[in-house]
Amino acid sequence: MSGPFTAACIQFTAGPDPEPNIQRVSELIRQAREEGADFVLTPEVTNFIESGRRRREKARPERDDPALAAFRDVARETGLWLLVGSLVIDPAGEGDVALGESRLANRSFLINSAGAVVARYDKIHMFDVDLESGESYRESSAYRPGSRAVVAPTPWGPIGMTVCYDIRFPQLYRALAKAGADFLTVPSVFTVPTGKAHWHVLLRARAIETGCFVFAPAGWGEHVGGRRSYGHSLIVDPWGEVLAEGGEKVGIVSARIDPSRVAEARAMVPSLSHDRPFWAPELPS
Repeated sequence: MSGPFTAACIQFTAGPDPEPNIQRVSELIRQAREEGADFVLTPEVTNFIESGRRRREKARPERDDPALAAFRDVARETGLWLLVGSLVIDPAGEGDVALGESRLANRSFLINSAGAVVARYDKIHMFDVDLESGESYRESSAYRPGSRAVVAPTPWGPIGMTVCYDIRFPQLYRALAKAGADFLTVPSVFTVPTGKAHWHVLLRARAIETGCFVFAPAGWGEHVGGRRSYGHSLIVDPWGEVLAEGGEKVGIVSARIDPSRVAEARAMVPSLSHDRPFWAPELPS
């Protein structure tokens, strides 16, 4: 197992145009590196937050996306590993895209210190909800859901990649941990009402259930159309303790990560090895 390293979560307010977002996030990544980070993570939809037809017009295929190219360059320049929380990507022309599919991909990228894409993950669970506040979201109308869970290697151990609303589906995280993940990434743009109610408890629960470190970089502030994001980027250890918290501001939160804590937590409560088969409950007539 690798020795300790420093992880840093970027928190910022994404606007509707990619270029200012790329510039701001690149500055924060370089700052995090100067402050000692080895692994930096950005929030969900780092390249832009837009709505309706304008979102589709601004989306680019992965090979042409300026944010991905810029962040690969920054990783190469700084020599750090980078988790680009997600980018709005046009998947048209990719081999698994069904004929006539017009929806976009909400895609997370793991980039190594040489600037190469090590792994990519398309968000599986779509945020289709109607909140008591009056906010309504239909993510499935804009994005096609992914279908494959991803565990990828890093110098410090395997990492399980997820995005935002995935956090409400614990079976995904248990599967990632059982597949070898020691670290879980949850880049997000949580709404304010759901963030206040559930953000901390969900992330701590996923860490406790799996015995993994959880890295959750989050968007914060007001976006296009008056949408507001909760912020409070978190780094949580395998025992459920919060190591770093981003509050409500643009900036960087970091923590020193000791991978040996994963084995220690799992030895104390080895629940990943205690699964038992059981009959599914019968629905009442």
